[in-house]
Amino acid sequence: MPRTDGGAPAPAGAPSAASASLLIRLRGIKPSLSPAEDRVADIVLADARRAAGLTISELATAARTSETTVLRFCRRLGLPGYPQLRLALAEESAQPRTMSSSGTDISAKDSIDDIIAKVAFTDASAVEETAQQLDREALAAAAAAIARAGRIDIYGIGASSIVGTDLQQKLHRIGIVAFAWNDPHIALTSATLLGPGDVAVGISHSGTTTETIEALAAARATGARTLAITNFPLSRLASGVDFLLTTAARETSLRSGATASRIAALTVVDCLYIAVAQRNLRRARKAVADTREAVAGHHVTD
Repeated sequence: MPRTDGGAPAPAGAPSAASASLLIRLRGIKPSLSPAEDRVADIVLADARRAAGLTISELATAARTSETTVLRFCRRLGLPGYPQLRLALAEESAQPRTMSSSGTDISAKDSIDDIIAKVAFTDASAVEETAQQLDREALAAAAAAIARAGRIDIYGIGASSIVGTDLQQKLHRIGIVAFAWNDPHIALTSATLLGPGDVAVGISHSGTTTETIEALAAARATGARTLAITNFPLSRLASGVDFLLTTAARETSLRSGATASRIAALTVVDCLYIAVAQRNLRRARKAVADTREAVAGHHVTD
């Protein structure tokens, strides 16, 4: 389990990861399900309202599996039994945002208006659902560790490197020594040179990017604190880290790893940056003002 010691307590009434909606939790653990459980998940995610109306035997038949597998699926979601699953799905179906992941995918018949609506829905959902399930205690603890760290090294490959660069720029802007690496060899080199008091951040939507996993493991071996930002809390990247911050992005066939996941991760990065800056707000405000003044002469004015 990720350690979240050392952080300020979450505000009263603030949601935690445990309060995330059932469908958000299901999407997060889906890669770790067995093939039979995954077929149950596909039916639930495709149409939660329809699934809520099925008996346990009907759902098992539709998923080509057994009632025992459906019950095991319920327990994977932290539910004691099938009646609780049906109730949770009925509540989910009553929420305003009920478009399924298949409904947001792009088809050859879509108009430009359809494309805009689907992109806007998916991106807005990524931000809203990420905020809903973001672990407040882990965020506070990670911010505290970063604020007092001697150095922050950030690792991300592909689209995740964009998120990593954004975090590095934000932290550097408020006077925190941070580096972002997207070359696997340089990442391993930097991780090996970290030590106690430093923080290593690994960013991967899937949580399965080998280079990022290796960099975090190398940093952990030196005694550095480790933070993972991923969409999947049971992924390899999330295993054994000190702090875990998860996103809740829905990727479709044309958007995998490119847009919604990046927007969700940037939401987490923005929350983390503000939480770090808040710990020394006067210094952060002065640093932002000073850096803005430094580049003011490079903006065109009329």
